[in-house]
Amino acid sequence: MPVLCFWHGESLLNRKCLAVPLWLTRSDVKSILTMSAAIDAVEQAFMLLSHGQTVLPLRTNMPVVAHSGSLLTMPAYVGGNANALGVKLITLYADNPGRRNLPAIQGNFVLFDAVDGQLLAILEAGYMTAVRTGASGGVAARHLARADAKTLTIFGSGAQAPFQVEAVCAVRPIERVYVISQRMENAERFAREQSRRLNVEIIPTGDVEAAVRAADVIVTATSAHAPLFDGEWLRPGTHINAVGAHLPTAREVDTSTIRRAKVVTDQTSACLAEAGDLILPINEGAIDPSHIYAEIGSIAAGDLPGRTDPNEITFFKSVGLAVQDVAVAALIVQQALARGIGQHLET
Repeated sequence: MPVLCFWHGESLLNRKCLAVPLWLTRSDVKSILTMSAAIDAVEQAFMLLSHGQTVLPLRTNMPVVAHSGSLLTMPAYVGGNANALGVKLITLYADNPGRRNLPAIQGNFVLFDAVDGQLLAILEAGYMTAVRTGASGGVAARHLARADAKTLTIFGSGAQAPFQVEAVCAVRPIERVYVISQRMENAERFAREQSRRLNVEIIPTGDVEAAVRAADVIVTATSAHAPLFDGEWLRPGTHINAVGAHLPTAREVDTSTIRRAKVVTDQTSACLAEAGDLILPINEGAIDPSHIYAEIGSIAAGDLPGRTDPNEITFFKSVGLAVQDVAVAALIVQQALARGIGQHLET
């Protein structure tokens, strides 16, 4: 069987190896990707982004009106040791669950050799996306949350929530998690399933104020369009990861939270275009763009300090970037080749 292997000095392919693309299923990706490795890969991608060693075009959304769907494309190049090129392809068909018994959102990632453009691999992108999104919160918590943070409050109990909790637990000594969901039964299910998986105490609660006041770290991972809590409830030293709202008109946190916080973004230009958590306070005149302290990549690279005071409130806004996908996909493919996982596709 033809074998792919890595050439660290030049590209992802060793020129002595036959270029045969690799196909990785969701189960393949799950068997390879760990949260700790994803956090490190995403951190490197953020640093390269802030140092100008990436290419990150705007994502495109092409409607397929005849079938009530759309195709999103998210291409990027990541330099440095990764030297990786790829694109995530996502289809959004809202009618799929009811009419076709298919997921509404389906995704695949295509990885190319950045040196010569050869196709290296195709992999299912749903699980990878969930982990890399969680990993971005892990990077932020690593640099912004207090080192002694022990209590986490998460808003949301959906598909992204387990990975957000896992990522924060990977970088901080979390002992207790409060979970708040629109439906208590969902919070209770989340607590049962994830407390065993993550080996941490998870408590479902409907007392939002108490959960916010108790938190060292707060994660918002919802589809909410209005603030989830009163920013005046935040105690000094709290860190917030906001990963849910991605529309200019939607937000998960209120203006008080933003005004009180040191604000950090995954990419400031993207957040100023997409993140209502920041756009709405700016439109209100409560802050201006200069209130944004830094991009997380600059902090991770040591260009700027992260948390400088145990009492400061820190806030990280992520809208999700294709450089995260490229960095994590390259990691997955490298590990797949080293471990003989996946199916080689003849061309």
